[in-house]
Amino acid sequence: MGSGEYSPLFETRRGRGRLIYRTFAISLFVSICFIWVYRLSHITRNGEDGKWACLGLLGAELWFGFYWVLTQALRWNLVFRQPFKNRLSQRYENRLPRVDIFVCTADPEIEPPMMVINTVLSVMAYDYPPEKTSVYLSDDAASEITFYAMLEAFTFAKHWVPFCKRFNVEPRSPAAYFNSDPNQTKELKAIKKLYNEMERRIEDATKLGGVPKEARLKHKGFSQWDSYSSRRDHDTILQILLHKNDPNNSKDVDGFVLPTLVYLAREKRPQYPHNFKAGAMNSLLRVSSNISNGKIILNVDCDMYSNNSQSVRDALCFFMDEEKGHEIAFVQYPQHYENVTKNDLYGSILVSVSEVEFHGADGYGGPLYIGTGCFHKRDSLCGMKFSDQYRNDWKIEDDQFIEASFQKLEEKSRALASCTYEENTLWGKEIGLKYGCPVEDVITGLSIQCQGWKSVYCNPPRRAFLGVAPTTLSQTLVQHKRWSEGNFQILFSKYSTVWYALGRINFGLQMGYCTYGLWAPNCLATLYYCIIPSLYLLKGIPLFPKMSSPWFIPFAYVILGETSYSLLEFLFSGGTFQGWWNDLRIWLYKRTSSYLFAYIDTILKLFGYSDSAFTITAKVTEEDASKRHYKEIMDFGTSSPMFTILATLALLNLFCFLSVLKDAVLREGGLGAYEKMVLQVLLCGFLVLINLPLYHGLFLRKDNGRLPRSTAIKSTALALGMGLPNFTVAMVILLNLNAVLGIRFVIDREECFSHNVQYGGDRVHASFVVIQVDSGWQQYTQDGVDLMVKGPSGDRIQDFRDKISEKFEFVARDSGPHRFCFTNKSPYHETIDFDVHSNHYSYFDQHAEDEHFNPLLEHVIKLEEALFNIQYEQHWLEAQTERQAIVNNAMSSRAVHKAILEAAALVGASFLQVYLLRRLFERKLVI
Repeated sequence: MGSGEYSPLFETRRGRGRLIYRTFAISLFVSICFIWVYRLSHITRNGEDGKWACLGLLGAELWFGFYWVLTQALRWNLVFRQPFKNRLSQRYENRLPRVDIFVCTADPEIEPPMMVINTVLSVMAYDYPPEKTSVYLSDDAASEITFYAMLEAFTFAKHWVPFCKRFNVEPRSPAAYFNSDPNQTKELKAIKKLYNEMERRIEDATKLGGVPKEARLKHKGFSQWDSYSSRRDHDTILQILLHKNDPNNSKDVDGFVLPTLVYLAREKRPQYPHNFKAGAMNSLLRVSSNISNGKIILNVDCDMYSNNSQSVRDALCFFMDEEKGHEIAFVQYPQHYENVTKNDLYGSILVSVSEVEFHGADGYGGPLYIGTGCFHKRDSLCGMKFSDQYRNDWKIEDDQFIEASFQKLEEKSRALASCTYEENTLWGKEIGLKYGCPVEDVITGLSIQCQGWKSVYCNPPRRAFLGVAPTTLSQTLVQHKRWSEGNFQILFSKYSTVWYALGRINFGLQMGYCTYGLWAPNCLATLYYCIIPSLYLLKGIPLFPKMSSPWFIPFAYVILGETSYSLLEFLFSGGTFQGWWNDLRIWLYKRTSSYLFAYIDTILKLFGYSDSAFTITAKVTEEDASKRHYKEIMDFGTSSPMFTILATLALLNLFCFLSVLKDAVLREGGLGAYEKMVLQVLLCGFLVLINLPLYHGLFLRKDNGRLPRSTAIKSTALALGMGLPNFTVAMVILLNLNAVLGIRFVIDREECFSHNVQYGGDRVHASFVVIQVDSGWQQYTQDGVDLMVKGPSGDRIQDFRDKISEKFEFVARDSGPHRFCFTNKSPYHETIDFDVHSNHYSYFDQHAEDEHFNPLLEHVIKLEEALFNIQYEQHWLEAQTERQAIVNNAMSSRAVHKAILEAAALVGASFLQVYLLRRLFERKLVI
C-alpha cells in the first residue's frame, strides 16, 4: 500500500470553541489575581480578629486559584477519537488478535452471582471470532455458589451466544436485554424461559447458602473445595469450563465454537498478602498467558456488563493502526451506569470527568487507567518499555501459541496462581499491576505512560459498558474516599506525578494527574470557606469587599463566570439543570467529608499510624432504598462520622443565616446593617440552600433513609458549640429534639411498630410505659398491656404479659425489620409511651480496616452511643414520672370524690335520721 493511499483506522479531531474558552479562562485568571491582590492589601484593615481570618482566606484563595489552574490543563486541548471498524475488517479480519477478557469479583454477598454471570455472558457474546476470545473470572471469595453460577452460565451460553448473533441483540447481557422490553417473539420467549430457569436455580442456591447435591455430584470441579478453609485460606481453584480442545462442551447449539471460559480462585493464605484486585489481575495475567496468551487484554468489573458488542473492534482500530497503533498501550472507555436517575442524585457519572477532562488528557498523551472498561496491550501491562523500534506483529501470534489439552493446562496453570509465586520477583513492582495503593489502576497506568507508552480515550455514542452506581450517600462518600486517598498517596509514592513523572510524560498530562492527586487536600480550603465567613457574619466583621467597592467586581466575575461555565459544560455534556445542582452538592459533600478522611488517613499512613485496604462498593440495594433512589430522595440510613461533619456544617450555616434574618427583622436598620457583608450573606445562603436534603433528613423525614437521631443531636450540639451558644432559635430546636426520641400513641386493641436493625449482632434497647388509662371516671386501673417482639423471620424474641412498664434489651440475631406488637386487653383506651433504638458497637470492627478512620472517631461514636443511652434512660424515667403524676392525680381525685361522697352520705344520713325521729315523736304525740 503506497503512502498516498494510506487510510488510518481512527480519526482524531480537536474540540471546537478552543479560542473562546481560552480567552475566557485567561480573563478568569486575571480576576483571580485581582482577588489575591485585594486580600494582600486588606489583611490589616479589619482589626486583629479579622486579620487572622483574612490570612486564612488568603491561603484558601491561593489554593483555589492554584488548583483551578491545574484543572485548565484538562480543558485546554480536548481531542475526540473516531474509530473505523469497516477499515479494520477489510484489512485484518483474518488476522485479528486473540483477546483475553478478565472479569473480577470479590464478594458474593455484595456482588451477587447473577450479576457476575450476566457480565460474563455479555462479554462472551461479543461480535468477535469466538475461537479468539477467552473469558476469565477471578473469584477472590472462592465461592462455591459463584462457581455453580458459572457452570449454569456456560450451559446457558450455548443458547445465548448464537441467539445474540442470529438476532443482533443489543445489549448482550441477558438481564439488561430482557428488561429493555424487546418484541416477544417465539425465539425470545424460549431463551427467556431458559434464563429464568437458570436464575431460579442460582437464586435458590444463594438463599440456601450451598450448592445442590445433584450439581455437586455432576461436576468434578466441586472437589477442589475439599481443602477449603475460608476465603483467606484455600488452595488454588482453577477450572477450564469451555475450551476448543474439549469437543464435548466447546460448541453451541448451532455447532460453532464458543469462547474459552475459565474460573479462577487464586491461592490464599493468612500469612501472605493478597494485594486485593491488583493481585487478582496479576494472577490472571500469568494464568491466561499459559492458556490463551491473547495479545489484547480487556478487564472489567463484575458489575460492568458489555453494552456494545462492537467495543472490541473499536479498540482494535487504535491498536492495529499502521501509523500510531504501535505506541498505544491501552484504550480506556468511560465508566457509565445503568441505574443512574435522570438527575443523577449522587453525581455518579462524573460528567465533567468523563465528557470533558478525559478528552483533555487524551490531548496530552492519553487518559488515566481507571480499572475497568480498559483494553490493554499485554506487552505494556507486563512491564515492557516502549521504544521507537517496537512494532505490532499480529501475524506470528498463532505460531507462538502452544496447543495443549485443557487438563494439562489446568495442572500447569495452578502453580501460576499460588500465593508464593511472586516471592522475590518483580510482580507488583515492575510487572503487572502495581501494589501498595488503593487505586492500583491509576498508578499502573501512570507507570506505563512514564515508560513511553500512550493511551487513548474512546467515548462512542453507544456506551461500551454499563455498571451499578452507588444508591446511597454513604456508599458514594466511601467510594470517593478510597479514590481520593489512593490518588493522594500516588503523590508520595515511587511513581509520584510530581517528581517521577516530570520529563517522562507531557507536562499538561502531569498537571492533569495532579488534579486528581490533589483531590484530598481540597478539604482544608473548602472547610475554611464553609465555616469562617459564616461565623464572622455573626460577629459583624466583613471579610469581603462591599458592593460599592471596585474590588467587588473580580469576586463577582469569578463567581458568575465559573458558575455559568460549569452549568453550560454540564448541559452540553447531556446533563440537566437539576443534575448540575445535585453534582454541585455532591462536590461540596465530598470535599468536606470524603476528602477530609482521605487526607487524614494518608498523613497518618506516611507516619506509619495506619495502613490502606481495598473497599468494595456494595452492588446490592434494599428494596426501600432502591425506591428512594429512583424517586431521587437522598438516602442516609446509617450513622457515620462523615454524616456528622456534613450535618454540623449544614446546621452551623443554617443558624448563622437564621440569625441574619432575625436581625434583619428585629434590629434597627434591618438588612442595611449587612450591606458590607453581602458576599458573606450570599455564601451562607448558598450553603443553606444546597444543604436542604440534610435538614430534611435530620428533622422532617420518618423513613429508614433519614439521618439517625443521634447524628441530629450530636451535630446540633457541635454546631452550637462552634459559636452559637446563645442563639434562641437553635436552642429551641435542640430542646425539641426530645420530642422525637420516642413515640406516644393511644391503643384500643392492638398496635404494631417496626424498627429496622442495620446489622446482625446489634444490641436493641426498648422501653414502654402505660401513661394513662382513659376510663370513664378517670380511675386508675392495674390492667397492663401485652408486648410481643418478633424478628425479621417471624421468630418470637420477647413476650411480656400484663405489664404497665418495662425496659429491656436483646441482641438481634439477624438484620432487618423487628416488629413490636402491643395488645390491650382492658375495656379502656390506654396511652403508651414507646421508645426503641439499636447500638452497633461492632461498626469499627467491620469497617475500620476499610475506612481507615482515626481511632479517635471510634471513641466519639462510643461516646455518642453512651450519651444516647443516657437520653434513652432519661426518656423512660420521664415517662415513668409522668405516669406517676397521672396516677397521683387520679388517686387524689378519687380521694376527693370519696370524701365528697362520704360527706354527702353523712349529711343524707343525718337528714334521714332527723326525719325518722320527727315521725317517731309525731306518732307518739298522736297516741
